[in-house]
Amino acid sequence: MSSGLDMHHRCVWLAMNIKPRCRSSMMRPKPSSPFAIRWLSAIIVLAFAHYPQRAARGDAGVSASSSIEAAGQRLVAAYPNFLTAAASNVLVWKDATRMAIDDGLGAKPHAAWLAAPDLEDMFEMPYPAGAPALAPALNQDPGRARNAAFFDKMYGDCRAGDVTKSLVEIVWLPKKSGQRLQVTSINGVARKLEAISRILDQLPSRFDRYLAPAAGTYNCRTIAGTERTSAHGHGIAIDIAIKHAGYWRWSKPLAGGMYAYQNEIPREIIDVFEAHGFIWGGRWYHYDTMHFEYRPELFVR
Repeated sequence: MSSGLDMHHRCVWLAMNIKPRCRSSMMRPKPSSPFAIRWLSAIIVLAFAHYPQRAARGDAGVSASSSIEAAGQRLVAAYPNFLTAAASNVLVWKDATRMAIDDGLGAKPHAAWLAAPDLEDMFEMPYPAGAPALAPALNQDPGRARNAAFFDKMYGDCRAGDVTKSLVEIVWLPKKSGQRLQVTSINGVARKLEAISRILDQLPSRFDRYLAPAAGTYNCRTIAGTERTSAHGHGIAIDIAIKHAGYWRWSKPLAGGMYAYQNEIPREIIDVFEAHGFIWGGRWYHYDTMHFEYRPELFVR
């Protein structure tokens, strides 16, 4: 037995080797006494408490494999015009491009998860579609992680001028606003946003202040404070009216660095977007309540 083990692990090692003694200054009762039996039993319980964790690690490979395959299948289901299959750790595109689903780096700290997510990482946090608009837990940002290579291949890299050729113009709230916006036609995003617009146009006038004028759609820019391309740079996002929006970067952190959640966007508006495959930035701890983006893979179950 290594002399570097701490006292707890010395006790555990001795218990597992059926030696009813422990190298400590604690009282060592006689093995024949009732107290000794209870003492030894307690140590054995502590020892075996470690074994479920080892078993879980042993099963982690199977669980990880299932998670990888599930991520691939959800992507194929969400983007049938581009993807043909997902097997093992490979996502296959219709042009025969093969892309790894898992980068093999394991669980990432939150900052790394945002900065360089693999395809599987995008599904790490389930998106709570249809749930009440409540404050998310610390660093719960479902859908905020985007694999840049995946979205650049599908929609184009706006920095190279690839996105503009697929942009089309839609009329936002034709009856109430008539504002003209540009979004991508790829994956039917423009048609879906037009459908959303028609439904929202029928809502009572009390909802108008949240919807118009829209703050914007396509914009080849990075996310504030980062080097990552925004979903707006792919033409798949819309920011609705800014006047009643909440954004975590606009708020002052509380004691301990936490951010107080702020939201005014009504549930009726959120539900319409989610019904058409758009996620809402108000479901993020790092909230952006005016933001909606087309992410159908997060609705596939």
